[in-house]
Amino acid sequence: MNGNGRRILGSLLAGGTESVLQGTCNRTRSPREGTILIAPSLEAGLYDAIVSARAVVCGSGGLTGHMQSLCRGRGIPVLRVEEADLADLVGEVTLYLESASIVVGPRPAPPPGTGKPTLDAIGSACAVIADLQDITTINSCGPDAARVESFFIREEFLCLALGLSPLDAMAGDTADITAYGQAIGERLCGFVEALLPAQRLVLRMLDLRSDHAADVTETAPVAVEPNPEMGMHGARWLLGSVGYREALHAVLATLRKNLGDAADRVGLSVPFVSDENEFAQLRAHLDLPDGTPLSAFVETPSAVHATTALCAAGASELFVGLKDLVQFYLAADRGNHLVADSYRTRHPAVLHGVRSVVEDARAAGTPVRVFSLASDLDHYLEHLPTPDGYMMCTAELKQLLLASRSRSTGGTPEL
Repeated sequence: MNGNGRRILGSLLAGGTESVLQGTCNRTRSPREGTILIAPSLEAGLYDAIVSARAVVCGSGGLTGHMQSLCRGRGIPVLRVEEADLADLVGEVTLYLESASIVVGPRPAPPPGTGKPTLDAIGSACAVIADLQDITTINSCGPDAARVESFFIREEFLCLALGLSPLDAMAGDTADITAYGQAIGERLCGFVEALLPAQRLVLRMLDLRSDHAADVTETAPVAVEPNPEMGMHGARWLLGSVGYREALHAVLATLRKNLGDAADRVGLSVPFVSDENEFAQLRAHLDLPDGTPLSAFVETPSAVHATTALCAAGASELFVGLKDLVQFYLAADRGNHLVADSYRTRHPAVLHGVRSVVEDARAAGTPVRVFSLASDLDHYLEHLPTPDGYMMCTAELKQLLLASRSRSTGGTPEL
């Protein structure tokens, strides 16, 4: 790419609130506020650079990788282009989200597009967040923010924001483990203080795949796995870690000490669980206090088929994780752009599985929530039975809230 003006077409992995945006390229791994981060791939080690960026351009990855999800939650657009084009992205560039393209040099911005699903259709909602700022963002969207009943956060995002190395802590002594748990607990206390009176927080317990874990550990050994997506993470790893059990107890103790009865507003959820046996074993392994609710993520076909049994085993709530579920149903790696055409969030087999979870959970009297991208929401509302609520990324849910407020006031949605 020589000179300014050449338009490079790509694939939009995460959208934003603007149709066109401009910025200076940041080719370092260091945070540069308001720049366009250029990176071969998105990884946990780029966390600080990602959250400070106005947008990200990468050379590989799929729609629903962890860092892509982080960007979607923060409203940071992610555009994937051919790796050969990355080297020439220097200076000032302009991203056109509607055409999924990038041009070197500034260009006039066309009017932003509109057209969003309605908030009324989803009832209460769950916001998928990356940090405390996301709670503030949602709860500042007017009266309809009260319809966001819960906020869901991954423990690994807390680790990244706090500069914690969880595996190193688990491999340390009692003091290291306790310090880790206290740090997580204290951070969660700040989240709870930002909630509206009827809202709650759900912590998805640590779920570091081996390839991601290697980016955030310094001393602890990390297994080299040929296929980390199907390896030792989620409930499988938690079952084998005594250190994590002690860290979780430190989290709960910190919450109880600082919040009193309000500590009950923080729930726990099991990631990547296969079936009811694994769920029951993990609950016993964690040695949770009597009466502590424990929910579960349904993101594998085996968990879909075990829905009724998971409810009978005591799962307090179910969360349907579409991003993983799609890749396992369709054997299409969500991080591999070469099979992006096969990764279909509306595939009949996927919808059949989700429908089964919702119906079985409803029959058992267990609340169930389904994750949805904004682009799929209308389709899911039409083709799925109504769950207890939908989970959405912060930026996309914010747009629904603002659109609802605009309709009630007769104004223009704020972006």
